[in-house]
Amino acid sequence: MADTTAIEWTDTTWNPVTDCTKVSDGCTNCYAETFAERWRGTHGHHFRGGFDITLRPERLPLPLPRQWTKPLRVFVDSMSDLFHQDVPDAYIAQVWAVMALTPQHTFQVLTKRHARMKALLSRPSFWHQVAEQGREHFADCQQDWLAAGAMLGGKPLPHVWLGVSVEDQRWADIRIPTLLETPAAVRFLSCEPLLGPLDLKRAVIPMSSERGRGLTASFHAGGCCQRRFHGIDWVIAGGESGPGARPVHPQWLRDLRDQCAWAGVPFFLKQWGAYAPEAHGHARGRVALIDAQGRTWDGGDPSAAPDAIRMRRVGKKHAGRLLDGQCHDAAPGPARRAA
Repeated sequence: MADTTAIEWTDTTWNPVTDCTKVSDGCTNCYAETFAERWRGTHGHHFRGGFDITLRPERLPLPLPRQWTKPLRVFVDSMSDLFHQDVPDAYIAQVWAVMALTPQHTFQVLTKRHARMKALLSRPSFWHQVAEQGREHFADCQQDWLAAGAMLGGKPLPHVWLGVSVEDQRWADIRIPTLLETPAAVRFLSCEPLLGPLDLKRAVIPMSSERGRGLTASFHAGGCCQRRFHGIDWVIAGGESGPGARPVHPQWLRDLRDQCAWAGVPFFLKQWGAYAPEAHGHARGRVALIDAQGRTWDGGDPSAAPDAIRMRRVGKKHAGRLLDGQCHDAAPGPARRAA
């Protein structure tokens, strides 16, 4: 049976790796670390400004038909980062071998280690390593792994979606271009926790010309011809929840929604997080003020900017998922985009 999950944009999680280390501001209040703290001092866990990587090979066969009997959307490594530097290439190849064997599922691989993802998945030798690991560990699956290695080289699996976490403009400008250079059938962004305003077109345009619609259908010239530019296929956004959560400014979410509508890209609003706008009718909960640049003040701070929005800490459940009265649940459809 698949692991259940409360994550709104997937059906289940698959964690062949657990634990991680922090790399950017989006990691500050990591929910996975809260779970890892429960295991402090047990199972060989040692903490170093994060929590040590642990490989879970016993979980690798979970998506195979003998265990998961129906098609699922699968978030890979919700409790870690598959492309962490401490995860061996050979082990990542084993994960890819399992995904190659299970095209009935849709795998959603999200990372903050964009550079390693690009380097590994762009390397032809990696796909031969996938075949080698599949032959060694999953020989009973009736797969011609030698042929699979040759077939996979340079061709991303159509049911594996690749995404990067983008919490602010700085990381958008770094991670999105790298994602666009990574072979993928579907590319997505997780703008959660959203910590500042985002202009996604600014990050995408350097990869193409101004022609087209910016995020996913631009073109650029190559000699006397033009070719289609495959960009971003999905944007997920949300505020932060849990202890230490930081509020999200409503305008940041509206801007992402509008950018996606303009570009024809599905937009999914996962949550407001711990804070919701007071204007939504919330009269209880601690007040925090936030302006459009992300500066925050306590509710009674007289130095707050006059245009700062009043947010109430009401908890994720009460904050809900509505933006201007609407729920945004769009996602790439069953007919997956060709790479």
